[in-house]
Amino acid sequence: MKTLLHQIADTNNFHLGSYSELSGGDINTVYLLRGESGSFVVKINSAEEFPGMFAAEARGLQLLAESKSFRIPQVKNHGHIGQHSYLLLEYISSSSPNRDFAQQFAIELATLHSRHNSCFGLDHDNYIGSLKQLNDSREKAADFYISQRLEPQFRLAADKGFKFKSLDDFYSTIFKVIPDDPPSLIHGDLWSGNFMVSEAGSPALIDPAVCFAPREMDLAMMRLFGGFSEETFELYNEQFPLSPGWNARVPLWQLYYLLVHLNLFGSGYLSGVQRAMRPYL
Repeated sequence: MKTLLHQIADTNNFHLGSYSELSGGDINTVYLLRGESGSFVVKINSAEEFPGMFAAEARGLQLLAESKSFRIPQVKNHGHIGQHSYLLLEYISSSSPNRDFAQQFAIELATLHSRHNSCFGLDHDNYIGSLKQLNDSREKAADFYISQRLEPQFRLAADKGFKFKSLDDFYSTIFKVIPDDPPSLIHGDLWSGNFMVSEAGSPALIDPAVCFAPREMDLAMMRLFGGFSEETFELYNEQFPLSPGWNARVPLWQLYYLLVHLNLFGSGYLSGVQRAMRPYL
């Protein structure tokens, strides 16, 4: 690995003084690189196993940065060296949150979601975790969520031996429930492990799975594993009021993320999937 890290540094025209491995990478190996010209984060994985992952992540980070909302690490470069892919990023050092952190997070999330598009989806597919995420264009929120989010995950779950009955009836029911809100730019994987507190005490986002989608998806993911104060949701709703009944729809949006976890990590998430589906069966 030392040789590869020096090759990445040489390719990007900086002298590598030292490096250390960072935690938090289930799919990628992550290192902090230090040199005279500054510090950088590099993510490394198998080019064959995850084709195009870092190119898609770089495009996603750029989209988030263009929204002028959260602090986003600047993409320095991405590419291939031998059998490895890498993504080289600006290093953001962490600190303690400011007193108004919740308010700032809510305002910046509302700003992010205020960037709209003419249709749902994206001009390229990307990843959520190690799974491919489809982003074909759809005009209706319900059509996008069913065809591009739920159906691929249910098919993958079936391949892994998890069977679900009456999916056509389930899709018909939720089609009537999903509000026809405009497509918003979302982070797409907004759990507490994918935001950090910058050196200025303000929020920064990392590891996106972006697309133009129903913005309630980000709010639902924020609730799935905790880590966000209730104040954050209240302040967000003041900034950018959600459609009536959004709280009742939280489990419906969480279903996608629970299916992803079922397909990645196994049967421990099956009961959560079944519970999220139950009100619509």
